[in-house]
Amino acid sequence: MPQTAQPASSRPISGSAAAEAPRLWAVVLAACAGQFLVVLDVSVVNVALPSMRATLALSETGLQWVVNAYTLTFSGLMLLGGRAADLFGRKRVFLTGLALFTAASLAGGLAQEPWHLLAARGIQGTGAAILAPATLTLLTTSVPEGPARTKAVATWSAVGAGGGAAGGLVGGVLTDALSWRWVLLINVPVGVLVLAAAAWWLTESREDSVRRLDVPGALLVTLGLGAVAYGIVRTDSAGWAAAGSLGPLAGGLLLLALFVAVEARSPEPLVPLRLFRSRAVSAANAAIFINGLAMFAMWYFLSLYTQNVLDYTPLQAGLALIPHSMTIVLGSKIAPFLMARTGDRLLAVAGAAMAGAGYVWQSTMDADGAYATTVLAPGVLMALGAGLAATPLATIATATDDPGEAGLLSGLFGTGRTMGGALGLAVLSTVAAARTDGRHDPASLAAGYGSAFRAGAVLLGACVLFMLVALPRTVRDRNPAAADPAAAPAADPTSADPTSADPTSAEAP
Repeated sequence: MPQTAQPASSRPISGSAAAEAPRLWAVVLAACAGQFLVVLDVSVVNVALPSMRATLALSETGLQWVVNAYTLTFSGLMLLGGRAADLFGRKRVFLTGLALFTAASLAGGLAQEPWHLLAARGIQGTGAAILAPATLTLLTTSVPEGPARTKAVATWSAVGAGGGAAGGLVGGVLTDALSWRWVLLINVPVGVLVLAAAAWWLTESREDSVRRLDVPGALLVTLGLGAVAYGIVRTDSAGWAAAGSLGPLAGGLLLLALFVAVEARSPEPLVPLRLFRSRAVSAANAAIFINGLAMFAMWYFLSLYTQNVLDYTPLQAGLALIPHSMTIVLGSKIAPFLMARTGDRLLAVAGAAMAGAGYVWQSTMDADGAYATTVLAPGVLMALGAGLAATPLATIATATDDPGEAGLLSGLFGTGRTMGGALGLAVLSTVAAARTDGRHDPASLAAGYGSAFRAGAVLLGACVLFMLVALPRTVRDRNPAAADPAAAPAADPTSADPTSADPTSAEAP
């Protein structure tokens, strides 16, 4: 895999270094704008979900697939997008991903039927998977190594954090002032503007060492997880023994088994299976997958609870969840200092346990809940735990003696986290729907959402026990740089999770 530092094999296709220097500000602007759009669209639709349902007559299943259609395609194709940028050229892939993302946003904003919106969200996620890895790669291959690059990457990270945190508020403002359609349509003028600027200012570069794309692997893992998620959702209406549930579940598991077989035989696999021989890699990725099963759905259910049960407007719901986003940022920022005192493993366990306690508290919600005690306090506890757990798990999962593996490990971690979240949303939504049993009065909805949070607490409890047994006690002896995430080798952006620099953007969709 290529390195974050300017690789020797990365060759500009046009323009000299002197000619490119004045354009660096344009590279940074384009990369940050692309990153903001991608991260924003993970979170911006949550507050708009009740309005989407009312306009398009979406079912409970359709409602969750507005989120999952984006996250599954985004996470499943993200590693492939990074490889494509190296092979076909970063500028070309950036423009292609942004164009696809913008076109899908337009189609989603104009949707007249539920399937129109779901298809648009799937295509939008595909565009995001192509676009996101290219945003960071453009920075690290265009900006000279040193203080300038550090500042550019810091700006990129801050923009990602802003996109994740601002999603709820932006969605609330647009839905309240205009329509839910504008949470998607707002991407169109921004996307067109960035496309025009990037086409004019960016120069092309590509990586000679990348020879092929593992397209079969990417498609198998994305379709396999999608089929499993669909099968889980179908159990609510058809039951576990029905063909409508067992068929997708069995088909999804078969596709995932084929994915493992393809990866084992591919000369350039999307996910080299040899990485899982490391206890740190396999245990930390399993832990973040289990953690994601619970944590991703928090924002989905809180958005529905505040509007469907407490009767908040979309703007009020967006404002209500701002403290949660800010708390995740706080947790992720103080985690490195706590890791130096407690160790990576103990902090990850403590963070997951704290989030689990918040889930138990949140599960007591009812139809007459007060904001301070029913939304704010348990939500802040969940969010702080999520922020504290994410950083040490990322540190353990990406610790390596071979800097050439850093980007691959980062991409594997981010992909597993997002896919776990998508699958968890399907599971917890099914739990909630089973509890409500088709009733939509506030008391029944609150009971259903509470059941989902109780199930999430069980998952987090299982995650705590798993981490106590499976996580290595320390990774510092094997890789001292891993003790300080800020000092660790920078991840290879072509395969990295586009939100890996900021845990909030993955945990706060």
